[in-house]
Amino acid sequence: MFLGTHMPRLDDKGRVILPMKFREPLAPGLVLTKGQDRCVVVWPADRFAEYANDLRNASLTSEKARGFTRVFFSSAFDDVPDKQGRVTVPPSLREYAGLDRELVVVGADTRIEIWDAAAWNDYLTTQERAFAEVDDEVIPRM
Repeated sequence: MFLGTHMPRLDDKGRVILPMKFREPLAPGLVLTKGQDRCVVVWPADRFAEYANDLRNASLTSEKARGFTRVFFSSAFDDVPDKQGRVTVPPSLREYAGLDRELVVVGADTRIEIWDAAAWNDYLTTQERAFAEVDDEVIPRM
């Protein structure tokens, strides 16, 4: 489980140093792809494979499913962190998420999200009220 908020920087080569506590589960390999909220999602390779398998069960007759899987898989890049725990965020994903020097890396349970720091702060500001108002219609047994 990935937890917490971390604030690394993007280096001149487009690399980010992963938080120490995230490195072990990602050491065998990871996949970076577009997130739905203009962030970059980092999946452990095995968890990405599980999610990909779930997506294979979506109906190919569904226009929404076809569109989602096209964007999701076409934006995916696999990588292995180097010995310092760095991964390269490809230029297309940096552009998509508006990543500049200041980043926020968020643990999101089964995955990690990489956000531009200003975009994360804006997102969090708009979501905190909704977070406070969530009830059992959204999350059962709360």
